[in-house]
Amino acid sequence: MTRAEIALSAHLPGPMSAAVRDLGHRRVVWVAYDPNHPDHGSKLTSSDFAVMEQGAEKARSEGLPLVMLLATTGADITEGISALHGWGRVAASLARCSGVVPTAIIVDGPAVSGPALLLGLSDLAVMTETSYAFVSGTVMVEQFTGIDISAEELGGAANLSRYAGVPTAIVSDLAEAIDMVEALLDYLPDHVDTEPTRWPQEDPPDRSCPEAGALMPATSTGSYDVRKVAEAIADEGSVLELRDRWATNVVTAFATFDGRPCGIVANQPISLAGTLDIPASQKAARFVNMCNAFNLPIITLVDTPGFYPGKDLEWRGMIRHGAQLVFAYARATVPRIGVILRKSYGGAYIVMDSKTMGNDLCLAWPWAELAVMGAGQAAAILQRRATPEERAQFEADYADRLLNPYVAAERGLVDAVIDPADTRAEICAALEILENKREQLQPRKHGNSPL
Repeated sequence: MTRAEIALSAHLPGPMSAAVRDLGHRRVVWVAYDPNHPDHGSKLTSSDFAVMEQGAEKARSEGLPLVMLLATTGADITEGISALHGWGRVAASLARCSGVVPTAIIVDGPAVSGPALLLGLSDLAVMTETSYAFVSGTVMVEQFTGIDISAEELGGAANLSRYAGVPTAIVSDLAEAIDMVEALLDYLPDHVDTEPTRWPQEDPPDRSCPEAGALMPATSTGSYDVRKVAEAIADEGSVLELRDRWATNVVTAFATFDGRPCGIVANQPISLAGTLDIPASQKAARFVNMCNAFNLPIITLVDTPGFYPGKDLEWRGMIRHGAQLVFAYARATVPRIGVILRKSYGGAYIVMDSKTMGNDLCLAWPWAELAVMGAGQAAAILQRRATPEERAQFEADYADRLLNPYVAAERGLVDAVIDPADTRAEICAALEILENKREQLQPRKHGNSPL
């Protein structure tokens, strides 16, 4: 039965409205523009921002997800400081919602200037194909740089998705955007003090999944699509990937295991060989933070030879941004399960939620390689003056002694070496045991995250 819609700030002028209403089977606070209003898709006044702020505050106080629909060219220039003050208050309200209730923004048109920054504050951002967003518009770009650029090239949904990772998803139109937000919210609770709703499920938790291991190439340098591994081990039809066009060397997705909503973080061997770079670290860190904030267990699928090398990355801050992922995993208190599918080398071994980082269960497939580096890299460093025959012998000995999961298992750094066909059953059983996991955090304002 559809519940009544409750309007908020109903008598304020302008195209924006806020209401408590149903979205599918969920109760949400819905903040949107009136498409029939003469100012729809245009500037926003202080009154419009007041409606948006009230909606955000109502979502936080009532413990309901917040959904905003944006189409605006920015704050009203003619209103001056009052409009700037208004969008600033909305930004502050959205920040207060962060980690308390899920927040989602739909962009169906322009999102320009200050209001565009709201996309970065939200947990989920869905853009339609014809929408665009930027902080400094085309006129400003031309005045400051002399470059004539179109709105689509500067901030079109496709470019923002590929190069900036702004949208969580891109869809064809508004109706599909609303459906996507509804689907995303199905994995999340109403607020931080509740658990995600368990999905009804017919896929047996102990189902064997031999197809997961069958995806592995014959050689350690061969590639495969890790999304197929995720689909093999998760509940049938439950995997929903986020930000699939950005930082494709890491996959972030929602999924369910025995009906329990979880987050999946996985290295993607078909993109940059699954190495970690700055965008991948940022993408994974933000996703881990969101899962931890809203009580979603995190499943990490590991297959990476390490960090992507290069002067450009180091000068752009690989140390700082790589540390973001370390920080996110280290402070996560939700159930955390790692599965080493193949390679786990060097610093990336630590970063991808190793036992050292405090995960609850670390599993490895029989051919997993855990080491400081691969045999070829070790030979290049330790056998620089050796003959080709001596180097080949060193590599074979190195691989035999060190590149296997049993050395790590002997030291308690791997909990179990499992048959890939048993991966789903092991994860589901572990989630059952970890269902009531709780951690008491040290009292403090917050950590100093390497932003």
